[in-house]
Amino acid sequence: MSNNSNTDKAVVPAQGEPLPSWYGELLGEVKETVSRARVRAQRAVNTELVQMYWEIGRHIVRRQQAEGWGSKVVARLATDLRTAYPNQRGFSRSNLMYMQQMARAWPEPIVQQPVGQLPWGHVILLVTKLKTRSELDFYALKAVQQSWSRDALERHIIQQLHLRHGAADTNFETTLPEDAAAVREIAKDPYRLDFLGLDEQHSERELEDALVANIVRFLTELGVGFAFVGRQYSVVVGGEEFRIDLLFYHLRLRRYVVVELKTKAPRPEHIGKLSFYVTVVDQLVRDPDRDDATLGILIGADRNEAVCQIALQSTNRPLAVSSYAALPPQVRALMPTEEDLARVAQEVLDDDAAAGR
Repeated sequence: MSNNSNTDKAVVPAQGEPLPSWYGELLGEVKETVSRARVRAQRAVNTELVQMYWEIGRHIVRRQQAEGWGSKVVARLATDLRTAYPNQRGFSRSNLMYMQQMARAWPEPIVQQPVGQLPWGHVILLVTKLKTRSELDFYALKAVQQSWSRDALERHIIQQLHLRHGAADTNFETTLPEDAAAVREIAKDPYRLDFLGLDEQHSERELEDALVANIVRFLTELGVGFAFVGRQYSVVVGGEEFRIDLLFYHLRLRRYVVVELKTKAPRPEHIGKLSFYVTVVDQLVRDPDRDDATLGILIGADRNEAVCQIALQSTNRPLAVSSYAALPPQVRALMPTEEDLARVAQEVLDDDAAAGR
């Protein structure tokens, strides 16, 4: 009887005994399953919390509209809720005011909306920093799609991403009619490169050096999906070598993206050169069975929109022309212009001449 009992027990490998070669994969798969379940649980809890806050806010707004009472009632409501639920956080007067703001911004149920998937701290940031519904929905959607942290969301709001998003001059509508909307999503104007710390007199090589040295920040500014392929990427055509400033691959669009840099306003010949590089990558680098048509983005310090639009019409390659901001506007406003420097230099020369030096 005892022998049968022993044989029925599960055999557990003793510590130190060799494990099957596939055990590591099994452990990894189980850990990944547990991690995904935890993330789903956290998201579900967060969704329920934000939904509850929206419903509370809706109750407050509805009563205010019907009865016309003021903020003293909100303060009393906060006190009574904290008394009723002493172990639950989130019922401060200020938080109830945020719930009210959310309910005013999104009067319809938020369960199926992007804002309903965001952490409460993100929602507070949205309702306190933004005014219009279009802006609120834009940043809520982007925060969900790109998994922005609260700091990243605040940075994009401060830099007015909604005004820069898809604002570059492009010819995508004619060169990529079926994919124009999706591809336009990756083009901004201007690109914010304040983090590079460059002065007004930087060269293209200095700009390129700084971008590569800060490649993680630059990839963040470009947007989700960009992977860095190479700098001064070498391609050989007919025995002659050409070097592309920066080459990326967009993982979601499955396209190579050629980026050329100019420290002055792009000229038609620069757009022609970019078109040439895009063609070269299409023919020599791209895998036609896997990759869609290569994109080209020319980023300059400024741009003449009329010139760029005409130049873009002359090529059948999908190109975009944008600008970049190397210094924040408030800092740039304090920087002397070329005219200021020339005037100061002339004044010094005139003073030297008057003194006989």
